[in-house]
Amino acid sequence: MNRLANKTALITGAAQGLGAAMARRFIDEGARVLLTDINAEGAAREAAQYGDRAAAIGHDVTSTDDWEAAIAEAESRFGGLHILVNNAGIAAGSTVEATSIEDWKRVHAIDLDSVFYGCKLALPLMASTVKASGVRGSILNISSIAGVIAAHNSAAYNSAKAAVRHLTKSVALHCAKQRYGITCNSIHPVFIDTPILDGLTSAMGREEGLAKLGRQIPLGQVGEPDDVAWAAVYLVSDEAKMVTGHGLYVDGGISAM
Repeated sequence: MNRLANKTALITGAAQGLGAAMARRFIDEGARVLLTDINAEGAAREAAQYGDRAAAIGHDVTSTDDWEAAIAEAESRFGGLHILVNNAGIAAGSTVEATSIEDWKRVHAIDLDSVFYGCKLALPLMASTVKASGVRGSILNISSIAGVIAAHNSAAYNSAKAAVRHLTKSVALHCAKQRYGITCNSIHPVFIDTPILDGLTSAMGREEGLAKLGRQIPLGQVGEPDDVAWAAVYLVSDEAKMVTGHGLYVDGGISAM
């Protein structure tokens, strides 16, 4: 408990899935959290569970205006920002030939451009908050094992998530050079049992679909949201103060094959 005491966090895509799981664990560990999501009602329902430890705001992560509003809300509601989690994303699978120009742009706008916007626009507030409070800061970008291992039918998703991995390293080195006291890391999950898998499991039924996905993973099962949430707690805690520019694989061993 209290591994994140005295820290404030902004988590995108927090109405459900990984974002909601991370918000819950961060709050359990003492943080105050702003949950953001394009699904404003869903984010508000999640935040309402935690009283004054949490707040919510509608947030289209492809909009720089929405980013400015969310960052301003973190400052006005909690007095600053120590932790940014760029979690919002979509899954889209198709080959390079079958991917439309529109889908390519949409996937990159949500899965990659939004991460750049978040890092760029939140860093000034984060740096000033860290300096004023003396409490270390962290940026955490949720990538995917698909950013490390390619598939023939995931051209846009592979591209965007791989770029998030390398952008993370650049941001980490920038923050280190500026002596901001802010680390930047990425997490690369394999299949996790969240609504993002619905498109993969709907055709054959949820249980059969999850079992089929699990057979692709050495540990034999898909992950749970808390598998990623606990990894996130570690990376944004002071336990990881010497970990930056790192990509943590929560992948059941698939990258070892």
